[in-house]
Parts: sequence; C-alpha cells; structure tokens
Amino acid sequence: MLKEVYKETEARMRGAIQALEEDLSGIRTGRASPALVERLQVEYYGTPTPLIQLASTSVPEPRMLLIRPFDPATMKIIERAILASDLGLNPSNDGKAIRLILPPLTEERRRDMIKVVRHEAEGARVAIRNIRRDANNDFKELLKEKEISEDDERRAQEQIQKLTDQAVADVEKVLQAKEAELMEV
Repeated sequence: MLKEVYKETEARMRGAIQALEEDLSGIRTGRASPALVERLQVEYYGTPTPLIQLASTSVPEPRMLLIRPFDPATMKIIERAILASDLGLNPSNDGKAIRLILPPLTEERRRDMIKVVRHEAEGARVAIRNIRRDANNDFKELLKEKEISEDDERRAQEQIQKLTDQAVADVEKVLQAKEAELMEV
C-alpha cells in the first residue's frame, strides 16, 4: 500500500520536473532551437494545433530557424501565429518556407528572461509541494482506516520529504543550468 503511494508520488514529481524542462526549452537563449516554436499553437481549421504537426523546423544557422509547412496553404496562419505569440520575432516568407532570425539578446532582455525562468521554477516547486501534500493526505487516510500504524505513517512522511527535497534540488539544478545558458553571451 505504501509502496504504491511512493511510486505514484515519485512519478508525479518527475513529471513536474520534466514539465519544467519542457517549459524552459521554449524560452529562448541567444541560439536558435526548434523547441522555441514547436509547441506554438496555430489555429488550423478552427482547432488549435501545435506547429510541430503542421511543419518541420530546422536550424540552418545559429541564429535562424527555418519552418517548412507540410501544406503550403498553412503558410499564412503559421505566420500569424508567430506574430501573435510572445516570441517577439518577425517571420519572413519566401513562398516555400518561413525564416525566423533571432536577434541577439540585450542584457536587459536576459535579466527579464531570468525572471521568467525563476517564476517557472517556483511554479514547479509549488507543484512538488502539492504532490507531497497529496501523498501525506493519502497516508493520513490509510491511518484513519487503520491500514497502517502511526509509526508507518511517520516513516512514510519522512520518506516523502526526502523525495520532495531531492525533487526541489533537481529543480534548482535545472534552474541554474538555464540561468547560465541565458547569461552566456
């Protein structure tokens, strides 16, 4: 019974860290990365669709993204979605592909990006603490139903706290790596 709660809690905490990593991959540094636009939602036949399903994205140069739509008719809606996003990029269309040139980041813009990254990391920490709370509530339920003893509950809560501490440390590692990447000139 307790092992199931441990496994579920650990899996949910790993999921929170992976979600943070995915969110941070979309925050641009000085380099072009397909992850910057792949999750961008494009209004395709009235349905929000991720760009990755409508086009292939490549990096021909360090500061350029090349987006090749699978269907040339989607070119305009992809351009509109890029302009409407908070990426701050101007697409240039040559009829076959869309080019996005990433301008170099200013010091002020880097600092703003770090604030965003820290906010995302705080959201991940809150998610991890909420997962810990859910696990502890599960232990209290098991104790109330007399399926575990008070000693088992206390040990289980200590084990969950160790998992929580490890997950928060992992969030810090991800945060530090992204901050270093953003400050790199």
